[in-house]
Amino acid sequence: MSDPSSHDIFNYSLQRPLLDQRRARQLENIPTLPERDAINHAVASLPDPQDATYLAGDSDEATMAHIANDIFPALSGQKRSSRYYGFVTGSVLPLAEWADNVVTMTDQNVQVHLPEQSISTTVEDRTLIMILSLLRLGDEKAWKGRTFTTGATSSNILGLACGREEVVGKRLGDGESVGELGMLGACLKAGITHFQVLTSSGHSSLSKAASVVGFGRSSVKEIPLSKEEPWRMDIEALESHLKLSTAASIIAISAGEVNTGRFSTAGIEEMKKVRELADKYGAWVHVDGAFGIFARALDQKDEYKLLQKRLEGLELADSITVDGHKLLNVPYDCGMFFTRSHGTLQSIFTNPNAAYLATGSLATIPSPLNIGIENSRRFRALPAYAVLKSEGRPGFAGLLANMTELSRRVAAFLRASVHYELLPDDNSSLDEIFMIVLFRAKDSALNDVLVEKINETRQMYVSGTKWNGQKAVRMAVSTWKVDVERDYQVVTSILTHVAEGKKFNLESCQD
Repeated sequence: MSDPSSHDIFNYSLQRPLLDQRRARQLENIPTLPERDAINHAVASLPDPQDATYLAGDSDEATMAHIANDIFPALSGQKRSSRYYGFVTGSVLPLAEWADNVVTMTDQNVQVHLPEQSISTTVEDRTLIMILSLLRLGDEKAWKGRTFTTGATSSNILGLACGREEVVGKRLGDGESVGELGMLGACLKAGITHFQVLTSSGHSSLSKAASVVGFGRSSVKEIPLSKEEPWRMDIEALESHLKLSTAASIIAISAGEVNTGRFSTAGIEEMKKVRELADKYGAWVHVDGAFGIFARALDQKDEYKLLQKRLEGLELADSITVDGHKLLNVPYDCGMFFTRSHGTLQSIFTNPNAAYLATGSLATIPSPLNIGIENSRRFRALPAYAVLKSEGRPGFAGLLANMTELSRRVAAFLRASVHYELLPDDNSSLDEIFMIVLFRAKDSALNDVLVEKINETRQMYVSGTKWNGQKAVRMAVSTWKVDVERDYQVVTSILTHVAEGKKFNLESCQD
């Protein structure tokens, strides 16, 4: 590798305008969505297969100009705006953006652990250990199975695959497994007639994962505590399902639920009971902690005690999903997966009979291609490492605190509003809120078009959902760019203007 000083990317003075954005107040009001005319123009500018010049090639300058002038203006502002509240979409911290450029420049394929050739796999492993520490998940030695993924969906696939192997394997002979015998042969031999993924308000990716690993989407069974608290798991019902002797069971804990941000378990005692039942009936416990698990990284303060109580005991799980491109605010795509059973993870995903992919015999870090889906992998750990190294625990706690404060202030506004109803329970403590706010308009006609009306301002983006059979709005605050005072002023002004049928003007709420 050449001398870093010869590359502009490593020149701090040249990179400082980008990096200084982290500490500077975001004065530029960038729309969350492009204008429709910009999108229409961009579509019209794309190459036409019927054109005589299709794939004839173009100059670098002309291609750059096309992307800058046609494509770029038609992209959403999820990275550049502080008010993109759809889909739990994080932004990208400036240092993460810089590190991602380094990833592209060096183009590492992080597949085989070759410590004498590249430090990439070592950086990846150390970054995963930092995540464990940030989330207070205990000793790294307890989570020897750990890897980077493309996101929560692939991490959930890994979790269910590990659960499948362990749960079925306990009923097979020594040396036998689903990976070797196949699903049909292993289940016939083990006397298993079906799988069940027991959850409460599980994310849709759980059903996708169940389909991929061979359980089938119908294996996902909701066991909510009540209609009022569907995110809570009914522990008594859980045991009834686990008693089915011909079923292989995975317990999937939501942390948190996608619409409300609430959690499957209320605290350590319920999580201990889940662990006890799993051990008693031979089930696997998987936690989908994509975004909610980050509440464990908040400071130990009174205003966060209830959230942290809800998340106590997650470390008792067998496997955990974490998303990086959400609250960690690193580029897409980035997820993490942790399991206590490294041997199970490797038995499923190892590449057999591939001597050319072997690492050294003394390697202490497993080759990533043997503990995950992909054989070829981007060095997606580096942006995560960069922000963990720079922000540390205090920096991330501060970012998460801003998200929580804005969410709770907006929730308080909605609760006091004559126009809106705070969901799921208008009377619940605001301390239950982490970074998702769910609400609807009290006027049914407005509620039917509320998402569209809010997004039409192009200065705030929310996603629509349903709650108790009615349309609702979900506002997910997940960007590092949160400016509590400014964003609260803009958000509440937009909501007021929409409710009153008035046209919103950003200049009217500038300070």
